[in-house]
Amino acid sequence: MIFNLRRSAAPLLRTRNLEIDGRDVSVILRRNVRAQRFILKIGTNKPEVILTMPGNGSEAEAMDFAISQAHWIKSRLNAQPDIIAFTPGAEIPLRNIMHTIEHCPNQRGTVWMSGDDSGELSQPTIYVAGDQRHLARRVRDWLKKQARSDLSQSVTVHSQHLGLRAKSITIRDQTTRWGSCSSTGGLSFSWRLILAPSFVLDYVAAHEVAHLEEMNHGPRFWRLVEQCIPDYRNAQKWLKNSGAKLHIYGK
Repeated sequence: MIFNLRRSAAPLLRTRNLEIDGRDVSVILRRNVRAQRFILKIGTNKPEVILTMPGNGSEAEAMDFAISQAHWIKSRLNAQPDIIAFTPGAEIPLRNIMHTIEHCPNQRGTVWMSGDDSGELSQPTIYVAGDQRHLARRVRDWLKKQARSDLSQSVTVHSQHLGLRAKSITIRDQTTRWGSCSSTGGLSFSWRLILAPSFVLDYVAAHEVAHLEEMNHGPRFWRLVEQCIPDYRNAQKWLKNSGAKLHIYGK
């Protein structure tokens, strides 16, 4: 096995490249003062490694550790599922119901949907108009709009229930968290929640709304969540068991 370590062209991002058997692997270095040791994690939707460094660890030590774990890294990367791109004929989940993407080059408009959304009669379809070169972007933008609509509605309902108010809602493609809440009251969510069952998206919205009152995960925080979603543990279980699969779509 041959290793070739080289410095990334963007060192300010604290990213290094590791070559394992001729394959380039990005290693993202993160420092956590509370960490007691070096910790490796494989990215959920990219062939990259996230390496957490303890407060007193050096980058050189971190990369030496990554090299020593090359066999583990290779096996985990090889086990990653194939990415499902947004292309004509691809099947993607929308609110956990599989939809087929169909390209309509001669149609006006951007993206629209038809079919039986319950999934019981026929496969629902997402239609995409225009040049196929823009299809993937248009599908992604449309899914983000769907996510914003559903999340905004859930945030409004839970905020009113708890007597709280979010300052803003941002939709992103977060890879490590489904949602977050800033100290200024801004909520941020992954657009990929629109691919999950609606009760899962609703739980994440309630979770972040509860953080507007409690910026921790103490007993009071979970009581707030339970006020909004009494059976929130079902959503937690779904995310734990199936959440990673949402990252295989659209790359």
